[in-house]
Amino acid sequence: MAPKGKAGTKGKKQIFEENRETLRFYLRIILGASAVYAVVNLVIFYSAASAWTWVAFVFSSVVYGTSYRSMNSMAKPSFTDDGSLADGGIDLNMEQGMAEHLKDVILLTAIVQVLSCFSLYVWYFWLLAPGRALYLLWVNILGPWFTADSSPAGQEPNEKKQRRQERRQMKRF
Repeated sequence: MAPKGKAGTKGKKQIFEENRETLRFYLRIILGASAVYAVVNLVIFYSAASAWTWVAFVFSSVVYGTSYRSMNSMAKPSFTDDGSLADGGIDLNMEQGMAEHLKDVILLTAIVQVLSCFSLYVWYFWLLAPGRALYLLWVNILGPWFTADSSPAGQEPNEKKQRRQERRQMKRF
């Protein structure tokens, strides 16, 4: 059952601590998935590793690096001159925030990277990320922009009708 009333707000210190734990968690995921991929594909099956194996490893490293670095910069706290916490940074655990999408990209990359130890064709699942980005672009920006009614001539008759109705109401009273 959902709690009733307004959702509680988090303090600066709580946001700071949760951001630190979130960054640690995703760093462990990144290091774990990369270690599994490197050990299996680049150490154990080194003789079978192709250029595509290395390209996939470099690609995942770039995705991890940019996503983690973006999250880290979003969660960067600021301190006062005396060392006390002035701002805890942006809440990385906030729903519908940019950090949520970055965390999804990290998790998708980690899952695909570990599963690609069995077959490099698993990397095609990574196409879900740009597909989701295009979907969000359409739903939130392009769709409403294309379907918006932007005819100023269509508003004038409404204003005239409104004025007429106001005059009629004034005559009645």
